[in-house]
Amino acid sequence: MDSYRRLTRSTTDRRIAGVCGGIASYLNIDPTVVRILFLIALLFGSLGFWAYLIIWIAAPEDNRLEQ
Repeated sequence: MDSYRRLTRSTTDRRIAGVCGGIASYLNIDPTVVRILFLIALLFGSLGFWAYLIIWIAAPEDNRLEQ
């Protein structure tokens, strides 16, 4: 078993690319909170857009099978 966690994009909790769902899973918080934070960051200087885009490109998809 891996001794570290990886940030991945969620394949089960996604609206666009699964970035917010993956971050929420990694931090063990509600995905809605992450989505609201990205929206606030987007409204104040477009930081949210660039952060979302970079994570979308850099983070692999979560390939776990949810049961």
